[in-house]
Amino acid sequence: MSNPVSYDHLTQLGGQSRLPERPEDAQLEKVPNPQKDVSYCVRFTAPEFTSLCPMTGQPDFAHLVIDYVPAEWLIESKSLKLFLGSFRNHGAFHEDCTVMIARRLVDALSPQWLRIGGYWYPRGGIPIDVFYQTGSAPENIWIPEQAVPNYRGRG
Repeated sequence: MSNPVSYDHLTQLGGQSRLPERPEDAQLEKVPNPQKDVSYCVRFTAPEFTSLCPMTGQPDFAHLVIDYVPAEWLIESKSLKLFLGSFRNHGAFHEDCTVMIARRLVDALSPQWLRIGGYWYPRGGIPIDVFYQTGSAPENIWIPEQAVPNYRGRG
Protein backbone atom coordinates (compact mmCIF):
# COMPACT_ATOMS: atom_id res chain seq x y z
CA MET A 1 0.00 0.00 0.00
CA SER A 2 1.48 3.27 -1.06
CA ASN A 3 -0.76 5.42 1.12
CA PRO A 4 -1.36 3.68 4.49
CA VAL A 5 -4.52 4.65 6.35
CA SER A 6 -4.93 4.47 10.10
CA TYR A 7 -7.96 2.64 11.42
CA ASP A 8 -7.29 3.54 15.06
CA HIS A 9 -10.63 5.37 15.27
CA LEU A 10 -12.60 2.13 14.81
CA THR A 11 -13.91 0.88 18.15
CA GLN A 12 -15.93 -2.18 17.12
CA LEU A 13 -13.76 -3.97 14.56
CA GLY A 14 -11.33 -6.65 15.66
CA GLY A 15 -12.89 -7.62 18.96
CA GLN A 16 -16.07 -8.46 20.76
CA SER A 17 -18.79 -5.85 20.52
CA ARG A 18 -22.12 -5.87 22.29
CA LEU A 19 -25.29 -5.44 20.30
CA PRO A 20 -26.62 -1.93 21.03
CA GLU A 21 -29.89 -1.87 22.98
CA ARG A 22 -31.50 0.65 20.60
CA PRO A 23 -30.77 1.98 17.11
CA GLU A 24 -30.17 5.42 18.65
CA ASP A 25 -27.31 3.91 20.69
CA ALA A 26 -25.63 2.24 17.70
CA GLN A 27 -22.45 3.82 16.41
CA LEU A 28 -22.02 3.74 12.65
CA GLU A 29 -18.32 3.82 11.90
CA LYS A 30 -16.78 4.77 8.59
CA VAL A 31 -13.45 4.42 6.84
CA PRO A 32 -11.92 6.53 4.08
CA ASN A 33 -12.84 5.42 0.58
CA PRO A 34 -9.53 4.30 -0.98
CA GLN A 35 -11.05 4.50 -4.49
CA LYS A 36 -12.75 7.88 -4.19
CA ASP A 37 -11.55 8.88 -7.67
CA VAL A 38 -13.86 6.20 -9.14
CA SER A 39 -17.64 5.92 -8.83
CA TYR A 40 -18.89 2.44 -7.99
CA CYS A 41 -21.82 0.78 -6.25
CA VAL A 42 -21.63 -1.08 -2.94
CA ARG A 43 -24.41 -3.50 -1.91
CA PHE A 44 -25.25 -4.86 1.52
CA THR A 45 -27.93 -7.52 1.85
CA ALA A 46 -29.49 -8.37 5.20
CA PRO A 47 -31.88 -11.27 4.56
CA GLU A 48 -32.65 -11.85 8.26
CA PHE A 49 -33.41 -8.36 9.54
CA THR A 50 -35.76 -8.25 12.55
CA SER A 51 -37.59 -5.58 14.51
CA LEU A 52 -40.71 -5.52 16.67
CA CYS A 53 -44.25 -4.48 15.92
CA PRO A 54 -44.78 -1.28 17.96
CA MET A 55 -48.34 -2.31 18.80
CA THR A 56 -48.06 -6.01 19.67
CA GLY A 57 -44.36 -6.48 20.40
CA GLN A 58 -44.32 -9.44 18.00
CA PRO A 59 -41.26 -9.87 15.76
CA ASP A 60 -41.26 -8.61 12.19
CA PHE A 61 -38.86 -9.92 9.56
CA ALA A 62 -37.45 -8.32 6.43
CA HIS A 63 -34.97 -8.84 3.66
CA LEU A 64 -33.07 -5.54 3.29
CA VAL A 65 -30.99 -4.54 0.27
CA ILE A 66 -28.87 -1.39 0.66
CA ASP A 67 -27.05 0.03 -2.36
CA TYR A 68 -24.87 3.12 -2.25
CA VAL A 69 -22.30 4.98 -4.32
CA PRO A 70 -19.65 6.17 -1.88
CA ALA A 71 -18.03 9.57 -1.90
CA GLU A 72 -15.36 10.16 0.77
CA TRP A 73 -16.44 7.36 3.12
CA LEU A 74 -17.31 3.68 3.28
CA ILE A 75 -19.41 2.17 6.04
CA GLU A 76 -17.48 -0.22 8.25
CA SER A 77 -19.46 -3.43 7.85
CA LYS A 78 -19.31 -4.67 11.45
CA SER A 79 -20.75 -1.39 12.69
CA LEU A 80 -23.52 -1.74 10.08
CA LYS A 81 -24.24 -5.28 11.29
CA LEU A 82 -24.46 -4.08 14.90
CA PHE A 83 -26.67 -1.14 13.89
CA LEU A 84 -29.06 -3.42 12.02
CA GLY A 85 -29.04 -5.87 14.93
CA SER A 86 -30.03 -3.09 17.31
CA PHE A 87 -33.50 -3.11 15.74
CA ARG A 88 -34.13 -6.57 17.20
CA ASN A 89 -35.77 -5.06 20.28
CA HIS A 90 -36.96 -1.85 18.63
CA GLY A 91 -40.66 -1.31 18.08
CA ALA A 92 -41.43 0.57 14.87
CA PHE A 93 -43.50 0.22 11.74
CA HIS A 94 -41.85 -1.15 8.61
CA GLU A 95 -41.76 2.24 6.91
CA ASP A 96 -40.08 3.87 9.92
CA CYS A 97 -37.39 1.18 10.24
CA THR A 98 -36.52 1.22 6.53
CA VAL A 99 -36.31 4.99 6.17
CA MET A 100 -34.52 5.39 9.53
CA ILE A 101 -31.76 3.04 8.36
CA ALA A 102 -31.34 4.96 5.11
CA ARG A 103 -31.25 8.36 6.81
CA ARG A 104 -28.68 7.24 9.39
CA LEU A 105 -26.43 5.93 6.62
CA VAL A 106 -26.80 9.12 4.59
CA ASP A 107 -26.00 11.22 7.68
CA ALA A 108 -22.92 9.12 8.47
CA LEU A 109 -21.51 8.79 4.95
CA SER A 110 -22.80 11.61 2.74
CA PRO A 111 -22.73 9.21 -0.21
CA GLN A 112 -23.15 10.25 -3.82
CA TRP A 113 -26.32 8.14 -3.84
CA LEU A 114 -28.11 5.60 -1.66
CA ARG A 115 -31.19 3.43 -1.92
CA ILE A 116 -32.73 0.82 0.32
CA GLY A 117 -35.34 -1.80 -0.39
CA GLY A 118 -37.10 -3.20 2.66
CA TYR A 119 -38.91 -6.39 1.65
CA TRP A 120 -40.99 -7.20 4.71
CA TYR A 121 -42.61 -10.54 5.31
CA PRO A 122 -46.38 -10.58 5.84
CA ARG A 123 -47.95 -9.08 8.92
CA GLY A 124 -51.67 -9.79 9.12
CA GLY A 125 -51.44 -11.53 5.75
CA ILE A 126 -50.06 -8.48 3.90
CA PRO A 127 -46.39 -8.14 2.93
CA ILE A 128 -45.14 -4.55 2.94
CA ASP A 129 -42.24 -3.40 0.77
CA VAL A 130 -40.65 -0.03 1.51
CA PHE A 131 -38.27 1.80 -0.85
CA TYR A 132 -36.21 4.95 -0.33
CA GLN A 133 -33.48 6.62 -2.34
CA THR A 134 -31.70 9.92 -2.18
CA GLY A 135 -32.33 10.92 -5.80
CA SER A 136 -31.63 9.72 -9.31
CA ALA A 137 -28.91 7.13 -9.64
CA PRO A 138 -25.63 8.50 -10.96
CA GLU A 139 -24.97 7.87 -14.63
CA ASN A 140 -22.35 5.44 -15.95
CA ILE A 141 -22.36 3.23 -12.84
CA TRP A 142 -23.65 -0.31 -12.90
CA ILE A 143 -26.37 -0.53 -10.28
CA PRO A 144 -27.97 -3.96 -10.47
CA GLU A 145 -31.66 -4.51 -9.90
CA GLN A 146 -32.45 -5.58 -6.37
CA ALA A 147 -34.31 -8.58 -7.85
CA VAL A 148 -36.07 -9.57 -4.64
CA PRO A 149 -39.26 -11.28 -5.79
CA ASN A 150 -42.65 -10.24 -4.52
CA TYR A 151 -43.84 -12.36 -1.64
CA ARG A 152 -45.80 -15.33 -2.95
CA GLY A 153 -46.34 -17.53 0.07
CA ARG A 154 -46.57 -21.19 -0.82
CA GLY A 155 -48.59 -20.86 -4.01
